[in-house]
Amino acid sequence: MKTKTSFCTEFRFGAGLALGLVLGPMLWALGHWITDLSVTKAEAAEPTNRPPTALEDLQNELAVVKGKLPDQSHAMKDVGYHFANLWFAGRKQNWPLARFYLDEARSHLRWAVRIIPVRKTKAGDLELKGILEAVDNTLLSAVQKAIEDRDAAKFAVAYKGTIEGCYSCHKAAEKPYLRPQIPDRPEASIIDFDPAATWPE
Repeated sequence: MKTKTSFCTEFRFGAGLALGLVLGPMLWALGHWITDLSVTKAEAAEPTNRPPTALEDLQNELAVVKGKLPDQSHAMKDVGYHFANLWFAGRKQNWPLARFYLDEARSHLRWAVRIIPVRKTKAGDLELKGILEAVDNTLLSAVQKAIEDRDAAKFAVAYKGTIEGCYSCHKAAEKPYLRPQIPDRPEASIIDFDPAATWPE
């Protein structure tokens, strides 16, 4: 027959063993969880060596391309270059050259609108695509018709009308200081505007 003392001793031993069996695995799991957490934080702090995903590659490439694209002022400088030369080609009645410069001016205007299709103004959004379509279908088409008709007088009127239309667009875009004018010299000094010119011997 067990004494009261030996019973208490056995009970304490059994309770301690049970508690150890319960708490031991829990403490072991907690230790591993803390270790894993610290490793995860360290990995997050260090740059990863894993290869980027296809989406990340595309986003990175897009950012690089955007950084290399010209702004709208660059495209408009090209428009000014071609439109100034157009005046002298038309005045010299070099109609094939005039058509070339008209086509180039139109192409670069479309490029400028692709770069910034909508301008933010105090009056609200200014839809440049619609303005360009209107200018192209009226003013620039009149210049084209004068070139096709080989009519120097009509060309001069249509060209001046286009200059005024361009200035209206600049004012609508809140840039009235960009005031175009009839050029006093061609932009391309290397081009001979004389339709009868021959290659120098």
